[in-house]
Amino acid sequence: MVHSLRAAVNEARRHGDLYFAALIPKDRIKKALGKAIELWKGWVYTPEATFWTFLSQCLSADHSCREAVARLSAWLVSQGKKSCSAETTRYCEKRNSLPEEGIRAVMQDVGKQVEDEAPPEWLWHGRKVCVADGSTITMPDTYENQKAYPQPESQEPGCGFPIARILVIFSLAVGTVLNAAIGKYKGKHTGENSMFRRLHDTLEEGSVVLADRYFSGWFDMALLQQRGIDLVVRQHQSRRSDFRTGHRLGKGDHLVFVKRPRRPQWMSPEQYATLPEQLTLREVCIRVVQKGKRTEVLTVVTSLLDPKEYPLEDIADLYRRRWQAELNLRSLKSVLQMDHLRCKKPHRVRNEFFMHMVGYNLIRGVMARAAFESKRLPWEISFKGTLQTLNQYLPVLLASPLENWWSGLMKAVATHIVGDRPDRFEPRRVKRRPKPYRLLQKHRHLYTTSDE
Repeated sequence: MVHSLRAAVNEARRHGDLYFAALIPKDRIKKALGKAIELWKGWVYTPEATFWTFLSQCLSADHSCREAVARLSAWLVSQGKKSCSAETTRYCEKRNSLPEEGIRAVMQDVGKQVEDEAPPEWLWHGRKVCVADGSTITMPDTYENQKAYPQPESQEPGCGFPIARILVIFSLAVGTVLNAAIGKYKGKHTGENSMFRRLHDTLEEGSVVLADRYFSGWFDMALLQQRGIDLVVRQHQSRRSDFRTGHRLGKGDHLVFVKRPRRPQWMSPEQYATLPEQLTLREVCIRVVQKGKRTEVLTVVTSLLDPKEYPLEDIADLYRRRWQAELNLRSLKSVLQMDHLRCKKPHRVRNEFFMHMVGYNLIRGVMARAAFESKRLPWEISFKGTLQTLNQYLPVLLASPLENWWSGLMKAVATHIVGDRPDRFEPRRVKRRPKPYRLLQKHRHLYTTSDE
């Protein structure tokens, strides 16, 4: 598990590459970019240097092109080379040439590698578990972005931001992104379940999908089972369970037989004919007891039918860990500042989106390796602490012996442990008051000084 990162660090030291090569070597970048680099011209902004600079920009607290170029210039000087221009124009042009599919391929490759290297004790019943969840992000208010990702209709023109819906599939064992999609916030086939169906090819046969009730439709469950994939989801709010019916397995645990509904418009007749006439599903009743609070009752639906191999208590513990997806999205949107992207054109927005995912996966890889060496679990280590530590260690990659650099990094990352606060309640309230400015209710150019 540790070998791949150590090998990448050693390779970066030997060739004097930009220090982000310690996380992702140039061979992997060239393989992912493919034919896009055949016509690439540039001595400073080579494909791998552009990729590394873009990656460093997404992982920095500033996120500006100016700081990214300054970081590259400082590294060139430290290597005894001529400094590049401080202007950002050339960098932005080269960054624009990076193919979207290439960046996405790197994201998937890194995420899958970290998951494949996970030791067996990190898996659930020896099986890989994927957690699907969705959210939204915004971007600069430009004509191109508004056309591709329109702002909500409830907002006046010029008063809102283009908004996109995202769907992310995480590995439960290590927290990496296995695949992701970005699309319009509203419209036909823009829902989270529609986006998830387009990512089914990512899921491995024999894995388990963990999701909320939004993904508990009959056809969503049938399509996954058709691929040999099990699922654990919360029951849809429109359905009711009667544990006196069906095939009883125990208290609050039974099998039900659900007939195939009518064909939905989005499904072709040929695909509909391949689905079974009915699904055999298991419903389990989970009671969430918190001291001083009212007991909450949840019904979870799963295709894991054997109560001996998969006891009700294990299903409950697994569904409780679905909260990890919310924490992972918080790491992406808050810690990596992906909640509001900065590019002004749609294809650049998508590149920025997937590059954030690449950086996120690389950080998760470092967390997994530190957890493995310190005999901890990956979700016990702080994501933000790892990012802060990594940003300080990478620039001195070439300035210290490899063993000292490696042991210092692993020890520092493993030190930052997140608090164990199960069932905590954190209301969405803020203490700091905002500035007493009035809301923007029309385009800025329509305001006059008398409106103040």
